[in-house]
Amino acid sequence: MCGLKVAIQGELGSNSHMATVEMLESPGGLEIVACAVSAQVLAKVIAGEVDAAVLPIENSLHGSVAEHYDLLLDLPVHIERESLLRIRHNVITMPGVKLQEVKRVMSHPVALSQCRRFLASHPEWEVVPFYDTAGSVKRLMAEGLRDAAGIAPALAASEYGAEVMVADIEDHTENYTRFHLVRRDDSVLEKAGADGNKMSLAFAIEHRPGTLVAALQRLAKAGVDLTKIESRPVPGSPWEYVFYVDVRFDSREKAEAALIALREHCRMVKVLGRYWAA
Repeated sequence: MCGLKVAIQGELGSNSHMATVEMLESPGGLEIVACAVSAQVLAKVIAGEVDAAVLPIENSLHGSVAEHYDLLLDLPVHIERESLLRIRHNVITMPGVKLQEVKRVMSHPVALSQCRRFLASHPEWEVVPFYDTAGSVKRLMAEGLRDAAGIAPALAASEYGAEVMVADIEDHTENYTRFHLVRRDDSVLEKAGADGNKMSLAFAIEHRPGTLVAALQRLAKAGVDLTKIESRPVPGSPWEYVFYVDVRFDSREKAEAALIALREHCRMVKVLGRYWAA
């Protein structure tokens, strides 16, 4: 069996890289393609340059990744699987660097915000926002920065030959990110054997009183469990929204009943994916 080629947003050694490795086991190996932006990730999926993509959709502390909801709605792709990754932040430096040598620390703004207590205990450090967690480690190693540290996953240290100086500096241990495995609509990565027990949907309703309540009541009547709801504005239509929902169900019949009920009521319904809940 040939290996899988999977695109991620961010550098090698990032949390997306870690999630991909944990989620996918390929007898032929796994090739990770790092991309600068999420639109590029899915462009590679659609063009067939990669087999799949792994994208974060929601963090338990920071919330949803709105851009990824928009891309899932607009592009001919679907969610095939989901996973949860426990997020661990580490202070990473060049090998042999001592704590007192560090003058500045770099990382993605979200990672920095999740390590406020530790950073507050080092007021002597300059805190520098950076485009990527693993990218901060890549930079300090490439430029030989002995006065700088990155905050990143431990995988970044092994990826670039760096060293974990202080492990697990995050403010909250209950910090998880949910990732989606995304494939082009005309391709199938695996045979699940069933349709799963979770479904992600996008729907739009007429802009009049009571329509959202009616849509949610239809889901409840179909017997599915609403586990998440998110709204995003419709471009070019001020104060109109697309609603994104996740539902859980214990039978294929309930999932189909929910879809039929929504389609009878909504002006647009798209199934973003049906899969097994992580």
